[in-house]
Amino acid sequence: MKWIFAFCFVIFAILLITGCGADGGGVPEIVGSAAHTVVQPLASVFQSPPTGGFTEPVDTGIPAAWYPPADREKGWKAIVLHHSATHNGSADKFDDYHRNGKHWMGVGYDFVIGNGNGSGDGRVEVTFRWREQIAGAHVGGTPGNWANEDAIGICLVGDFTRTSPTARQMDSLVKLVRFLQSRYGIPKSRIYGHSDTPGYKGHTVCPGRYFPMYRFKRML
Repeated sequence: MKWIFAFCFVIFAILLITGCGADGGGVPEIVGSAAHTVVQPLASVFQSPPTGGFTEPVDTGIPAAWYPPADREKGWKAIVLHHSATHNGSADKFDDYHRNGKHWMGVGYDFVIGNGNGSGDGRVEVTFRWREQIAGAHVGGTPGNWANEDAIGICLVGDFTRTSPTARQMDSLVKLVRFLQSRYGIPKSRIYGHSDTPGYKGHTVCPGRYFPMYRFKRML
């Protein structure tokens, strides 16, 4: 009797062991196991913000040379307009005259706008004074030298006692002055012709009777 009981116990144990390891047993299929699952790296799961800081604005049409160096930019208060009183000219030509003829440190204006005779018609030339943000030499004798210290000097090539500025010169002047007004908060009331500059005691007709000041200010 004991022998029969022991034999039955052995048979039961064998069946129990083979049942857990059978191919068709109760082990479920593992979907997405290590052999089939692609593990995403953390860098692709937790996206970092783009690097590189802010980008420059989309092209505004303003030449880069018109923007002064940020580390030396001044708070300009006014704009004074001039004519060269010559038929032709350029920033380089005026620079030579002001250095060698007047013994200044260089051209007295911040900007020169050509008329097609010596420089491109409507071309805006930026001088060293604007690039270095230093005082001009375009209106002498004002109290405290304010017009040279605080006003931007723009010269249009031409003799406007005899003729008017070209259309391209006027287009460029409007664009330049609008830019300067916007950047420095300069109102129309602080845009002067040389002869009308407050505190100026000299004698000049600059920028000439054919410079259309009234029409120009209406275009701003």
